Amino acid sequence: MRIDKFLKVSRLLKRRTLAQEACDGGRVKVNGKTVKPSYTVKVNDVVEIGFNSGTVKFKILDVKETVRKEQAENLYQIITE
Repeated sequence: MRIDKFLKVSRLLKRRTLAQEACDGGRVKVNGKTVKPSYTVKVNDVVEIGFNSGTVKFKILDVKETVRKEQAENLYQIITE
C-alpha cells in the first residue's frame, strides 16, 4: 500500500491530499529515509512524520485497504510523540 493511502486509512492524517503534501514537503520518513507519496509500506516499517508541533514516530503493525474508525489504531504502534 502507498504511504499516502496508509496515513489516511490509519487516520494519522485526515485526508490523502494532506499525506501527499507532507511527503512532497519532505516531512515523512520511512526507516530514516525521506519518501515520496508512492512509496510502498510494509509491516515493521518505522515511519516518522514531522508536524509543526513536533514529530510522531510509529511502527506499522498491519496493512489493510479499509478499516473501521475504532480499529484504525491497531494498524500502528506509536514509538515516540
